[in-house]
This record gives sequence, C-alpha cells and structure tokens, in this order.
Amino acid sequence: MAFSYKDPSLKVFTLNSNRQLAQEIADHIGTTLGECTVKHFSDGEIQINIEESVRGHDVYVIQSTSAPVNQHMMELLIMIDALKRASARSINIVMPYYGYARQDRKARAREPITAKLVADLLETAGTDRVITLDLHAPQIQGFFDVPIDHLQGVPILAEYFKEKNLEDIIIVSPDHGGVTRARKMADRLKAPIGIIDKRRPRPNVAEVMNIVGNIEGKTAILIDDIIDTAGTMTLAANALIENGANEVYACATHSVLSPPAIDRIDNSQLKELIVTNSIPIPEDKRSEKVKELSVAPLIGEAIIRVHELQSVSILFD
Repeated sequence: MAFSYKDPSLKVFTLNSNRQLAQEIADHIGTTLGECTVKHFSDGEIQINIEESVRGHDVYVIQSTSAPVNQHMMELLIMIDALKRASARSINIVMPYYGYARQDRKARAREPITAKLVADLLETAGTDRVITLDLHAPQIQGFFDVPIDHLQGVPILAEYFKEKNLEDIIIVSPDHGGVTRARKMADRLKAPIGIIDKRRPRPNVAEVMNIVGNIEGKTAILIDDIIDTAGTMTLAANALIENGANEVYACATHSVLSPPAIDRIDNSQLKELIVTNSIPIPEDKRSEKVKELSVAPLIGEAIIRVHELQSVSILFD
C-alpha cells in the first residue's frame, strides 16, 4: 500500500538514469516528482534547470550512476550545485546503484580508489546525505563524512525465494568476498552455504578453481551484489551442475548486464536470474530467464524515515 505523504517541505527529483524507478518511489511516498529539465549544449555539456522553487525544502534526488556512468555522474553533480545555489535546506542523494564502487582499494601499485573519489565529489558539490543500496564493499560508507544510509537488497531477494518454496537449497557465494552476503541470505532461508573458489586473472574474467561445500543433489542459489558481464555467475552455475547440483538459480541486486551478459545467461545452466530495478534493463537486454523485483517500496520508506528523523535500521530486518 502506497504512502499518502503531503509534507510540503519534502521534494523528490529525478534525473535521467532511472526515471521509472523514481516514479515508482514517488508513487509509493504519495508525492509527485519535481519539475526539472536536463539539456545538452552542442558539444555535449549538460545544462540543468530546476523549474520550481526549492528554497528551504528538503530535496531528494534519485540518480543511479549506471551506464552511461560518466554522464549520469555529471548530471548528479550539476544538479547538486543547482540545488545548493537555489537555497535548498538539505540535499539528499538517493543512489540505488553507486558506480565506481568496484575500485574501493589499491589492489595493485599506482591504482586509484575511485569509490573514495566519487564520495569526495558528492560531498564537495554539496551533498548532505546519501541513501544507497548494496554497496560493492560496505567499508565505502567510511569514505563519507556526511550521513549515509546503506540499504540491503538481501531481504527482497530472500523473500522471493521463500515464496518459491524450493527444497533442499544451498546458498552459494561466487567468491570469498561475498560470503557475508551469502550468510545473510542463508540465515533468512535457513540453509547452508557454499563458496566458489575462483581467481580473476583480469577484470571481467573469472576462473573456477574449486567448490567449497556439499552441493550434491541440492538446489543452489548463487548470490552477488553486481552482475556485469555474467561471466562469474554463468561459470559458477555450470560448475555447480557439473559437480552434482540439481538446478541453479542466481540473484544479484544490480543488473549492469554489459555485453555479452544476456547471451551467456541464455546459454548457461541458470534456471532463473533474479535482479532488482536499481538499474533499468533496456528491452535489448531482457531475457525470459531474468526476473526483476522492485526496490521502490524499500527506498520510498527510507526517504520517509529519513525525512521524519525515524530509524532506518528497521528496514534491514
């Protein structure tokens, strides 16, 4: 059931990354999206005009930094600057998908830490708060000096599988880094966990080395935060079937789905892939195997709770 929320001090705006999700969030809150236009000069520079007063208002801007990543990032930074100069009381950024999060540490010499750079850019532009969903690494929260509400996609994904009433399941992390996420899912579904021992010789390329856990005769559910080229997921699914799993499902919060992801998914042993709408899936990236769940109710309630100074942690349960 949607909220009916009429506080005139709250305004919700969206830019170009995910207008459908933004509309769902606004509908859930019970408000309308604010009026703003995004245009481009002939050389590609972005021009944003806010078409209504925001003076003294608490503004929430919904924008994922998904592809085209750099364009959506610049839209967001320019919007923050416009809101600051228009005397908004607070500028709250809602980023269902936080781009550049995969570079969260120096894994090799002379590498950047772009997750920290994005945090610095948002704060320098004038952000007062960030609401985001399933960061690639939870420690990215520490890159911010403003409040950050880190929502979780696991409860939404787990509820879907709970309703399917699958038998004899095992939750499988596609790598060692995702064990905590798999454990959270396993606790909700009261299932054991397994781990794919893999190595990644270069970005977007994975090799399965070993499978930790008893998967013989079980229904495996792979869980990750991001599915990009689907190499890890499909390789893991094929390996699980080869090692005795009955069938394999997969789920991820953020459906980046860069080519050749859909071809790999369609030709893999995956029975179904469950994702959220934190990133919109274009028509040419859709597949009968991919099912999309909405995060609008979760984000909508988070916005209400932040605005009313209520606890957000209840949404993690």
